[in-house]
Amino acid sequence: MERRTIQPRPGWQETVESQGVVYPLTRHPDGSLRPYWDESAYYVFSLPEVEALEEVVEELHAMCLAAAAHIVERDRFAELGITEPRLAGLVAESWHRRDELPFIYGRFDLRYDGTGPAKMLEYNADTPTSLVEAASAQWFWMEDRFPDADQWNSLHERLVEAWRRQAALLPAGPVHFAYSEGDEIGEDLMTVAYLRETAEQAGLDTEALSVEQIGWDRLTGRFVDERLRFIRSCFKLYPWEWLATDAFGPHVLDTLDNGGGTGTTCWIEPAWKMLLSNKALLAILWELYPGHPNLLASYLDGPRELATYGTGVGAGYVVKPLLGREGAGVTIHEPGSPEVLRDEPSCYQELAPLPDFDGNRVVLGAWVVEDEAAGLGVRESEGLVTDEYARFLPHVIL
Repeated sequence: MERRTIQPRPGWQETVESQGVVYPLTRHPDGSLRPYWDESAYYVFSLPEVEALEEVVEELHAMCLAAAAHIVERDRFAELGITEPRLAGLVAESWHRRDELPFIYGRFDLRYDGTGPAKMLEYNADTPTSLVEAASAQWFWMEDRFPDADQWNSLHERLVEAWRRQAALLPAGPVHFAYSEGDEIGEDLMTVAYLRETAEQAGLDTEALSVEQIGWDRLTGRFVDERLRFIRSCFKLYPWEWLATDAFGPHVLDTLDNGGGTGTTCWIEPAWKMLLSNKALLAILWELYPGHPNLLASYLDGPRELATYGTGVGAGYVVKPLLGREGAGVTIHEPGSPEVLRDEPSCYQELAPLPDFDGNRVVLGAWVVEDEAAGLGVRESEGLVTDEYARFLPHVIL
């Protein structure tokens, strides 16, 4: 793994915008606009590195599924903040019937510097973004700049094939693709548009709408679109913890399709993905696989040995809210920091500072389509928390 600098292509901004990255710049707190898509540098990996990372990702995914089964079998929903009995029951039913429910993709965030084992930071298995730039824009960048190179990137082909394979699990009629109008920069909109394109290439009939346009027909007890058509299946880039608790949340639970019910709505990703996108999963994984080389020590009741006790010095720790995106609410506690407990349910994870490449802190976003590793996206930040000001850089295998 190596970071190399390079001159950006002439007209790079217009190029990536035409490829779906309509948010190539990020506005920072000082009002300045700086590249989000950053092709002034790129990362190089060797083929053995990528092959090893693929194996790690698929092993971690299998471990996460085993942890989900454990949560359901031991009724540990409350540790994830799922305290409403009806919701817990529906998530459990969704898990038991997962073979009947379509599911598409997720993204692991990994700490990796090319010298030691990759460490799992978290798993966004419900609403991951940065997909368009990972699947499309960086592939076209490679074809322009390094046409003889390769890339860890089979995302597009695997997404199309996933829709094609899972079409039989979908109810009859179009698949609706929904994003939130609260997305101000267009990332959610373009992620949903791209996934819709892959579904259409798989032969599915689709419709687009925003979450805010979804209506409720009191007469039939069904969700409908803006033309009053019954929404039988819907891909939503909208977290389950919002979907289940919004004003129309009770209707979601009343009509949740956990396997072919008449008059119900099949949501993609399915409800069991709530078990994988919750940071409590990190602590349960560490409990089930203590000392695993690709995991970081994680707890729900406090930092334990990671904090300072007496004259000892802990390894340091990170406190993460159980639910959240873009690093929101994450705090860093350096080695030797005393124990700090939050009032809100949180995960206390061993501090593993992101590797520093030329002053840039790097996190790997490793993609999973269905159950297989499918590609890589690299993001850089100035600090230890990868937040909304991070930059996306392309990569190649040389």
